Amino acid sequence: MKKLILTMAAVILAVMLAAGAGAEDLTKVTFCLDWTPNTNHTGIYAAEALGYFREEGLEVQIVQPPENGAVLMCASGQAQFAVDAQDTMAASLDLEEPLGVTAVAAILQHNTSGILTRAEDGIASPKDLEGRIYSTWDSPIELAMLRYCMEQDGADFSKLKLIPNNITNEPAALAAHQTDAVWIFYGWSGINAEVSGVACGYWDFASLSRELDYYTPVILANNEFLRDDPETARAFLRAAAKGYRYASEHPEEAAEMLIAGDETGALQDSRELVYASQKWLAERYTADAAAWGTIDAERWNGFYGWLYKNGLTAHDLAGAGFSNDYLPGE
Repeated sequence: MKKLILTMAAVILAVMLAAGAGAEDLTKVTFCLDWTPNTNHTGIYAAEALGYFREEGLEVQIVQPPENGAVLMCASGQAQFAVDAQDTMAASLDLEEPLGVTAVAAILQHNTSGILTRAEDGIASPKDLEGRIYSTWDSPIELAMLRYCMEQDGADFSKLKLIPNNITNEPAALAAHQTDAVWIFYGWSGINAEVSGVACGYWDFASLSRELDYYTPVILANNEFLRDDPETARAFLRAAAKGYRYASEHPEEAAEMLIAGDETGALQDSRELVYASQKWLAERYTADAAAWGTIDAERWNGFYGWLYKNGLTAHDLAGAGFSNDYLPGE
């Protein structure tokens, strides 16, 4: 009943705000997701439901990514903002003519990804992956990170068997012995293992190497938009920051706003997971940063320096691709 009341309240509030602001001259902004709606995006949905964007004079349209990806949509100007991650963004910057996008806010302060395994197998560290089966996306950065962690732990990467990753539910795949290890983002798939009651082991990249504690996910903005309309960019990020602050302080209410705002309907049957994920991420949006969204130059550059050192980019991208200039600050 409490959940139903919260959902109804959020919807009623949104309708009231929309009605009250109907006569305003709102600036239209398009925000492209990187995937279907999930708890990485909760602050945006909270900002929309609570009227924070309209308070800033904005009408924000949240859209799903096209087949060619959110970054290209943003770079082409079809969206002013999009969600991506620092690792996948590298390909957009490592060009003779880099795509015109800049990371303007970190959604999470630290890399929450790592390797999920079956608890019964006792895979407690990268070295324990020797002789195991790993489901891979076959991404050069992914495999280089895994190799690096294994070699740093004294393991032989060649003893890891690689199979294609076509998994949609990682805990279920592990329980069914379809694989022994898979890369996940703990805030969703790790929490899913907990909610599903699947006993899993886990180790994360950030705790093994500072260079691998990169930013994932981030909010990107179109460079021409930033140049021509910086005040709208700042207005959007002021509202977004308030939305993520609300999601941090009121995870249950914000989770309902995410579910209610999800036009795909994918989250309707996953309330327990959404609630648990939201509570876990609530403490990680800002974490140890002075304010939500801040990108630490040393960590950003450290990861891109690592990519270049390991031959994963043709250009040294240190110092490229990010800015804190549009954030509201503390």
